[in-house]
Amino acid sequence: MASILDQYEDSQNIRQHSRVSAANIGITHSGFVNVRLEEEKPIFNKQRIDFSPPEKINHFQVCNNQLCMSLGKDTLLRIDLGKPDQPNQIELGRKDDGKVHKLFLDPTGSHLVISLTTNECVYLNRNTQKVRSLSRWRGHLIESIGWNKLIGSETNTGPILVGTSQGIIFEAEISASEGSLFNTNPDQYFRQVHSLEEDGKPAPVCCLEVERGLESKYFIVATTRKRLFQFVGKLAEGSEQQGFSSIFAQNQDLLPSFQEFPVNMGYSEITFYTSKLRSCPKSFAWMMGNGVLYGQLDYVRLDSLLSDVQVWEYTPDIDLNFVKPISIVLTQFHFLLLLPDRIRGICTLNGQVVHEDVFPDKFGTLKKMIKDPVTGLVWIYTEKAVFRYHIQREARDVWQMYMNMNKFDLAKEYCKERPECLDMVLAKEAEHCFQNKRYLESAKCYALTQNYFEEIALKFIEAKQEEALKEFLIKKLISLKASEKTQITLLVTWLTELYLNRLGQLEADDGKQHLFLETREEFRTFLKSPKHKDCFYNNRSTIYDLLASHGDVDNMVYFSVIMQDYERVVSHYCQHDDYSAALDVLSKHCDDKLFYKFSPVLMQHIPKKVVDAWIQMGNRLDPKNLIPALVNYSQMGSMQQITESIRYMEFCVYELDVKDEAIHNYLLSLYAKHKPDALLWYLEQAGTHVTDIHYDLKYALRLCAEHGYLQACVLVYKIMELYEEAVDLALQVDVDLAKSCADLPEDDEELRKKLWLKIARHVVQEEKDVKKAMNCLSSCNLLKIEDILPFFPDFVTIDHFKEAICNSLEEYNQHIEELKQEMEEATESAKRIRDDIQEMRNKYGVVESQEKCATCDFPLLNRPFYLFLCGHMFHYDCLFQEVIPHLSAYKQNKLEELQKKLAATTQTTKSRHKPKEEDTVSLGKGQGSREQIKSDIDDIIACECVYCGELMIKSIDKPFIDPPKFDQEMSSWL
Repeated sequence: MASILDQYEDSQNIRQHSRVSAANIGITHSGFVNVRLEEEKPIFNKQRIDFSPPEKINHFQVCNNQLCMSLGKDTLLRIDLGKPDQPNQIELGRKDDGKVHKLFLDPTGSHLVISLTTNECVYLNRNTQKVRSLSRWRGHLIESIGWNKLIGSETNTGPILVGTSQGIIFEAEISASEGSLFNTNPDQYFRQVHSLEEDGKPAPVCCLEVERGLESKYFIVATTRKRLFQFVGKLAEGSEQQGFSSIFAQNQDLLPSFQEFPVNMGYSEITFYTSKLRSCPKSFAWMMGNGVLYGQLDYVRLDSLLSDVQVWEYTPDIDLNFVKPISIVLTQFHFLLLLPDRIRGICTLNGQVVHEDVFPDKFGTLKKMIKDPVTGLVWIYTEKAVFRYHIQREARDVWQMYMNMNKFDLAKEYCKERPECLDMVLAKEAEHCFQNKRYLESAKCYALTQNYFEEIALKFIEAKQEEALKEFLIKKLISLKASEKTQITLLVTWLTELYLNRLGQLEADDGKQHLFLETREEFRTFLKSPKHKDCFYNNRSTIYDLLASHGDVDNMVYFSVIMQDYERVVSHYCQHDDYSAALDVLSKHCDDKLFYKFSPVLMQHIPKKVVDAWIQMGNRLDPKNLIPALVNYSQMGSMQQITESIRYMEFCVYELDVKDEAIHNYLLSLYAKHKPDALLWYLEQAGTHVTDIHYDLKYALRLCAEHGYLQACVLVYKIMELYEEAVDLALQVDVDLAKSCADLPEDDEELRKKLWLKIARHVVQEEKDVKKAMNCLSSCNLLKIEDILPFFPDFVTIDHFKEAICNSLEEYNQHIEELKQEMEEATESAKRIRDDIQEMRNKYGVVESQEKCATCDFPLLNRPFYLFLCGHMFHYDCLFQEVIPHLSAYKQNKLEELQKKLAATTQTTKSRHKPKEEDTVSLGKGQGSREQIKSDIDDIIACECVYCGELMIKSIDKPFIDPPKFDQEMSSWL
């Protein structure tokens, strides 16, 4: 816990940092307004630990949340930061004057090595309370340990490197187990592998670091007071447990690679930055006499592990004679230097001091700074206090540093989530590119910023960089939202003008034909952009005006096609007499309305191609709408146009089976005027019945009459059933044609006879051919010799008619004989019928007393019955019930009426007790009527046997059980 004073001090630092940050915030040139609603926390946030040590703190180590500190002379305090309320205090139990020289804690926080000033070392494991001596290490003052991060575990360190104050590097291994009977020491072995020197003398090994790269390659970094050594070598697969001695052996014959600096402050310290746990370090910082050597670690290079190395010299206030840096910690973008009274944060990108924190004198001199590689926390301690630093959002202001260094890609990488900062980086990059005359790159960057549009556009216009301006407008257009219609319209129009200007310049230069084609293709891609299709469509008149002002006909046609404004395209081709191209557009897009509109013009110039296009369209065109084009140019055009008109009309009639009267009438008119040979054929195949005809009969008759086509007129008369007119007109053409017309009214013999008489009169009176007249007489069986005799003149001799008269008399004679024979047959038939009637009257049948009804199976003689010739006998009422279901509705109704009449007649007879004379007469009449009714009833129900007659045959397909009663009958059987 931090004290109240410390918290107040921290809050003051935060406010001061916020005020500094706020000074750089406001209305930027990019249009962003950056308002911070809450104060930003500083990157390095200090907190004092609420801990009062019982004795002075001598040494301090922390790793993996395990904190170890040396107190006073003989006390060791261990704290698990996950359980800070359970500290563990251990007494070293040293009776000599030896003090703790250094503490070394491995990355797991399990193994603690304590170096004593008496050149001894002891070991303490996290899971034990017992301090064990490292006997093999005795006699050496340990200055550094290089831990094995890959193999080390909680019970065993694996092979490690140990550096001494005499420059000797040992390889050792420590095990937490109790050991065997013969070896109870935790140190497994301790052997020398190398030694370091400075100026020919042994130098203390200040720091050791062991890292593994690719392909089993190991890197060992060792530092002395002013030298930094590198050892690189490979270990065989699976030989990591055998140690690192082979790596030093590989460098034995050669002087190990090192860097040396002249200034020596008596010690040095190296620190590494690792982005992720258990990964290789990415960068390093070495604090030595000349300053801080900072660089990256490159595991691929063969000559050196270090790359991009540079030295950040100490600030003038650090005088190595009086004030020396104590410790260093490296983070991602900063390194922290610990001075005796303060901590200073320096950015590794530019070497500037970005943080400085002065510690009050009451806490004493700062002794050491340690970074926990697992948690990333930085710890600082004095003899009386412990402080902890949280490092948060370290990359917050890095973008600005990269931007000032003109490393714009890195700057953008670190401000992705801060649009106001990203906009500033883009604006700076755009301005940088503009100043270096990289205008296209500048335009791309400017388009992504929020800078004022007019200002940027004017910059490129003043620089006469139309290509860059065009690129800027294109990128800006892409970034606009669909709702910003006004801005989109402005940019689209402006870009169109720029493209057209550029195309005009390139077209005039013959040497830039290839570039012209590329630019034209780019422009056309811009015109057909689906994202801006609505904008182009809504402002197409403006685009047309721009294209027309530049005289760019090809692109205007292309734009019209994109806008599906095919009418404009076709009109353009027609105005330039390119009718084939116009027809190609119509045929490609199959717009029927455009066909109707432009067909008259095209028919005048390319009739055959037009008709071919119409035929290809087929049913998609309505022939009625094409008649104006056909009518105009069939009357005033050439014979080719007329021929093509007839060809299309024939296609409509014979292929498309068009039934419109206008089409058929127009085809008739074309036939009548220009192709009379096809007229009669058309009329014949069109049909002979009015319902089959699709042309106007009256119009056809008038048309044929006007042109004198008598035979066609006769055909039309026949279809109209005007046979007299047809015969009259046919007689002017051919007698045989008239004969064919005279036989048409088959159902009207009188009319036929009249028509044949006309033909006979014409033959006799007009042609005066008696022989042909006789042929007419033989052609029609309705005419007799006496019918045509009046037509002959008086001077004709009978010799011409002798044969016809004889034939006529013979026919009359034969007819008389046939009538006589029919009369004799009728008389004989009547006689036979009378004999049959008389015979039937005398026929009878015998009914025995035991006979039963064929239906109810009761004695027959109990009530009135019927006897049929087949032998079946039925009671009256039983037969009645059997017959009624088979009778038609009409007979059932009639039978019901007869029963009612019979009942009424019976009631009337019973009501008369003493009939008078009138009553007797009336009764007689009523009795006769009653008998007639009974006879009518018998005719209906007893006309035939119900089992042997037609009723039984007709009922063969009826079910035995009525369908409505079937379910009921079925249930009765269950």
